[in-house]
Amino acid sequence: MGSLTALLLATPLFGFSLHAPALDAPVAALDATVEMSAKAVATAQLSAKTQDEDPEAESEKTAGGSADDEYMLQIKERNRIAGIHRIFGVSTWVAMTFTVAAGFFDYYNQYGFGAGLEDNPCVKGSAAFGDDFGCRGLRTVKSVAAYATTALYASTFTLSLLMPDPDDLSSGKGEFASTLRLHKTLRWVHLGGMVLQIALGVLVASTIGPLDRANDYGTLKTLATVHMVSGFVTWGALTWAGALMTF
Repeated sequence: MGSLTALLLATPLFGFSLHAPALDAPVAALDATVEMSAKAVATAQLSAKTQDEDPEAESEKTAGGSADDEYMLQIKERNRIAGIHRIFGVSTWVAMTFTVAAGFFDYYNQYGFGAGLEDNPCVKGSAAFGDDFGCRGLRTVKSVAAYATTALYASTFTLSLLMPDPDDLSSGKGEFASTLRLHKTLRWVHLGGMVLQIALGVLVASTIGPLDRANDYGTLKTLATVHMVSGFVTWGALTWAGALMTF
């Protein structure tokens, strides 16, 4: 028996093999790697498919973030304007208080209380603050104060309109909402009073209006009376509105 024949016969008996040995470990690792790669690809495809099928969900998430950012910006803007509005509001009230007081004394000096053209305090020499200042200088001071009050009031009113209200605070049912609604209502009352004050002031001022003191004394006195009364009403409405938000 030759060597080759003996080897062929011995192979099945002793478990020898002429085939290449199986590489079980490397193949298993390779299979695991392929499986992991397949899972990663499947996950990526699933994520892409989800985004393709539901783009509105991502859009809503982005829109929600934008809405929150816009809300916070409006709140910050409201707080910033509210601080400035408060300063202008107090300044307007101080200026209006001075103007109303000066207007009261000017009315008394020019027209008295029931006095006529020939017996009012300026004619009789009994004007408040003296004949010189009380009959001429006081009117100038009152006019300057009125101009300042008008400018401050216009700024304050404009700021109240520019103030954002993302929470719509005046629509609630609580005490604060009720107070804010009254505050806003009074805003239109003193606005109407300011417009009336300006119109009557132009008519009453002898150097600006078309009426003449010597020939239209009765008309001027009536207009001046309405002017003074409306001034007190306007001042009262502004005071009330300011007190509601201060105390």
